[in-house]
Amino acid sequence: MLSRQEALDAARAAGLDLVEISPEANPPVAKIIDWGKYNYQKTKQLQKNKRSARVVDIKQMRFGLKISDHDLGVKNKKITEFLEDGHKVKIMIVYRGRELAHKEIGFKLAERIIESFGDLIAVDQQPIFAGKQLGFVIRKK
Repeated sequence: MLSRQEALDAARAAGLDLVEISPEANPPVAKIIDWGKYNYQKTKQLQKNKRSARVVDIKQMRFGLKISDHDLGVKNKKITEFLEDGHKVKIMIVYRGRELAHKEIGFKLAERIIESFGDLIAVDQQPIFAGKQLGFVIRKK
């Protein structure tokens, strides 16, 4: 353990910098290092971590209650593409006008959508009715 002045003198003699690493410790911890090189390496590591970090987006697909089988197939194909790309998909079933009196139709449609994917997906958020829409989130297993 060196005093502050001794540590500064040792850093000057070595031609390096005295950097406080842990100021909250008792006594505070400091290192004698080349600050420019240390800062450069730290920046490069942060950039590398940012590049390798994978961002998972949530894509959204909207359905009406009166969707035909063909349209349902087209939308399911697009959802499959989103899932293959590694995204989560939020599916919204939108109610209009008097359709709100028949909420069970939307839940049946949600079950149909989930069953159409079989064991390929996992349901992150179960179907929840909020306002004029029924929503749930799926992801690839």
